[in-house]
Amino acid sequence: MNRRLALLLLTALTLQTAARAQETPAAEEPAAKAIPVPAGYTSMLDTTYVQVGDWQGKMDIYLPPKTNGPSPAVIKIHGGGWTHGSRISPGGAYFHHGFALINVEYRFTQVAPAPAAIEDSRCALKYVIDHAAEWNIDPNKIILQGASAGGHLVLMTGLLGNDRRFDGNCPGSQNMKVAAIVDDYGPTDFTQPSWSVISKNKSAVLWLGTHANDEAFKASVSPVTYVNKQSSPVIIFHGDMDHTVPVEQSNVLEQKLKDAGVKTDLIMVKGAGHGKFTHDQTAMEEQTIQDFLKSIGMMH
Repeated sequence: MNRRLALLLLTALTLQTAARAQETPAAEEPAAKAIPVPAGYTSMLDTTYVQVGDWQGKMDIYLPPKTNGPSPAVIKIHGGGWTHGSRISPGGAYFHHGFALINVEYRFTQVAPAPAAIEDSRCALKYVIDHAAEWNIDPNKIILQGASAGGHLVLMTGLLGNDRRFDGNCPGSQNMKVAAIVDDYGPTDFTQPSWSVISKNKSAVLWLGTHANDEAFKASVSPVTYVNKQSSPVIIFHGDMDHTVPVEQSNVLEQKLKDAGVKTDLIMVKGAGHGKFTHDQTAMEEQTIQDFLKSIGMMH
C-alpha cells in the first residue's frame, strides 16, 4: 500500500469515528430503574415532562394509594455539578408519611449550559402541578429537595415562584409557589466573593459557559436574587468542611431569607465535607427535615 493510499484510508477512518461520536447523545442519564416502594404505591417510570429540540426530559413518579384525599409530594432534583448524575433517588421517610415522589432529570452542561437546567426544573414543577388532580396530588403541598447542583436547582425553581422568565419551554399561568424547599449545600449566589472558590470547580465554570464573567447573568441564575417576603420556607444543610461549595453560600441565603421574614433554618453539619455525611448525620438530617415540615403543616 502506497503512502498516499494509507493516508486516505486513515483520514476516512478518522472521519467515520468522529461521525459515530457525534451520533452518540451527550451526557445521557441511565435508564430508569424502579426503586423499592411501599405496598399500594404505583410507579410511572420514564414519563416525558418536556421536549426541547431532540431532548426529552424524563421523570419517574411514585404515587401512594388513594386513601385519604390528595397526597403531598416531594420533587427531587439530583446533583452532579450540572454535568452528570442520576434521577434515581429513594423516597425514604417521605413514603412513610404518604408522599408522592417525583425524581427529575434535566439537561446537562454537555447538552446545553446555563440556564437550561433551570428551565427544565421549572417545566418539571409545572408538569406536576398540571397533573396534580390526575395523580391525586395536592398542588398546595409540593416540596422540592436537592443537593449540590440539585440544591441550586430546587432553590431556583421554588424561589422564582410565579416569575416566568425561565419558563419559555412551558409557558402557563399556574400558581408555581411550592410549600417548602430542602436545600443541601447548593450554590446560592454566583456573584459573591466566595465564587472565587467555586470557580475552581470545573463543573460550575462549564455550566455558566460564556457567562462565567457576566455579573448580570450570574445574578440571574443565583437563588438569592429571587428571595422576597412571599418566598417559600427553606431548610438548608451544609457541611462546615465543604471545600466545593463554600459555607458562605448558605450563610448568604439564610440571611436573605431572614431579612425578608421567611421561615428558614440553616444546619451546619460539623466535620462534614461536600455531601460526605456520616450515617448518624444523615439520620439527623432526615429527622430535622421531618420536624421542619411538621412545623409548617406538611407532615403529622
